[in-house]
Amino acid sequence: MPYKSFGFTEEQILMRDNVLGLLDRVLPSEKIAELETNSEYPLEAFHALAEAGWLTLPFDEEYGGMGAGFKDFAVFVEALGYHFPGIRTAYMTTVVYGGLYIQNLGSEALKQEFLPRIMKGDIRMAVAMTEPQSGSDVAGIRLRAIRDGDYYVLNGQKVYITNAHESDFLVVAVKTDPDAGRKGISLVVVDTTDPGFEARPMDPLGSRTTLLNEVFFDDVRVPATRLLGEENGGWRGLMKGLNLERILIAASSAGQCLKIIEIAKAFVEERKAFGKRIADFQAVGHKFAEMAMLTETARLHAFNTAEMLDAGEDAVTETAMAKVIASENNFKVADLGVHIMGAAGYVQGDMQRLFRDARLGTIGGGTSDILRNVIAQRMDL
Repeated sequence: MPYKSFGFTEEQILMRDNVLGLLDRVLPSEKIAELETNSEYPLEAFHALAEAGWLTLPFDEEYGGMGAGFKDFAVFVEALGYHFPGIRTAYMTTVVYGGLYIQNLGSEALKQEFLPRIMKGDIRMAVAMTEPQSGSDVAGIRLRAIRDGDYYVLNGQKVYITNAHESDFLVVAVKTDPDAGRKGISLVVVDTTDPGFEARPMDPLGSRTTLLNEVFFDDVRVPATRLLGEENGGWRGLMKGLNLERILIAASSAGQCLKIIEIAKAFVEERKAFGKRIADFQAVGHKFAEMAMLTETARLHAFNTAEMLDAGEDAVTETAMAKVIASENNFKVADLGVHIMGAAGYVQGDMQRLFRDARLGTIGGGTSDILRNVIAQRMDL
């Protein structure tokens, strides 16, 4: 299926080609398989992206960043998702979930302390919100942060925290006022080497190179200077980054769709049954037509919405739609890919991996159900 550029600029196409060429060299398919088998973080590829300057992409130029727009970033992340969802997640947990929270909410001192090191790839980050009793209900978090002089003392637990075991610092949502609901949430930056901090990797279905974690805080002392934004103002900070997060997950999901079609197409062009290629059977052709429609619909929503955000439009509804449509379409395309390849798609290999990875898309970054609530509320229902 020809790659449609949706009005990409020459610079955006060059960026996509360059990053894919880089990843082809440092993260070939055999390396991906090895990392998956060992549940190992793609550190070499992460450092290669840093050395090539790609970690600077979304940061403001005054701090040494490229100042990329929403569509620029969506094109880049689609390419990461196409090559390997694990490197996309490794990139986003540090740059988007860590770095951009600091840029958007941190003091000038925090920006000077963290942003240069993030852009160089010297530190890795993640964000910790979900707890055992509160997932979609972020306002229900219980992790306490009690002020003690120049420190906050943290006690509690987080769960399903991507890359916490690989991170040097976490942006953590805490309760500084336990009786105030969402108005009692604050965000702090936690050093994962601090006494009382522990991250325990979990055993997820997919995302084997960027594992989820249980995270424990036992009297972890965090300097008050590492508060992001105002005390009890964390909810507004969390909401500020949602449009970007949703559009990037949509773009990554679309990229995964493109790779699934490519793998399945190579298979059916070689495999023969009943004396001819299985690509020549109408039933197979119809499945590819369905995959193509699902993929291009996902891409259309992702890039059109990115253009709306670049134009300064209020696109909360559209980003929610893009994330739901792209992530759900990704899983449908992966399911069709496994079906087309049969046992060859079900056993260990790229198609099976992409099927497992696709399942997280409708859960992480806001479940499809919650985002449908957002869309309905925006319709005044």
